[in-house]
Amino acid sequence: METKEIFSKKILTEAKGYLDVGFTHSLNPYSGCAFSCRYCYVREMPIQKFKGIPWGDWLDIKLNAAENYRSEIMKLRKRNNPVNIFMSSATDPYQPIERKTTISRGILEEMVENPPDFLQLQTRSPLVTRDIDLLVKLKEKCNVLVSITVETDRDDIRRIFAPYAPGINRRLNALKELHDAGISTQASISPALPFTPEFPNVLKGLADHIWIDTLNIGDGAMGKRSDRLGMPNLFEENGLSEWYQKDIHVRVEKYFKNFFPDEMVRVSKQEAFLK
Repeated sequence: METKEIFSKKILTEAKGYLDVGFTHSLNPYSGCAFSCRYCYVREMPIQKFKGIPWGDWLDIKLNAAENYRSEIMKLRKRNNPVNIFMSSATDPYQPIERKTTISRGILEEMVENPPDFLQLQTRSPLVTRDIDLLVKLKEKCNVLVSITVETDRDDIRRIFAPYAPGINRRLNALKELHDAGISTQASISPALPFTPEFPNVLKGLADHIWIDTLNIGDGAMGKRSDRLGMPNLFEENGLSEWYQKDIHVRVEKYFKNFFPDEMVRVSKQEAFLK
């Protein structure tokens, strides 16, 4: 892993694409990602395309992220602009190195002093539980949702698609710990990978919301990026082709609604898919 400490000009980026509904800004404490999931759409974005280093082998640490956040949100507040943040859209805010750098924790400390209107913290790392103390304080000042990616309940499947990401059971335990602390939680089945029939029951009592996304509707290019990443071949090589279907989100949504109230189960950008 090649790591570099940088000073970024800004930390808040105006929301575009799939984030433009419900969010005003994205916030990425790092560039790059050590988890290196094989399906990650960021592999096909300019930030990686022109890097010259394989995805998963580099990480930029934004040392001044907290300071940038403070100054930027104060300017937005002066204009009375709403601030709804998605953290993070192109990296995981809880990289393994976060244990040492505490970049994301520093941002949360600033948010406690200068809260946004809404924060969705998106991660696949159990390290997020380290910051429960700050999240509890923050939820008293703004709406907070911690969304943990659990693509499947099968760790054998996780090892095919995301071998360097934290194990599924560790993520489920993190969901429980957050939920038990009174923090609003979401299980992000993103992308939906093969799971056992018991998956919905596994999530009961752990999440307030279920989010369903797929490689066809969630890669920002209606499946084209996933195709270029070789996902059809990867599914086929592992005898999973029936899961790489354009309507898989419909089938997964229908199945989960057998176990949860309709309002708990949400599907990513379904309106875009139907267009």
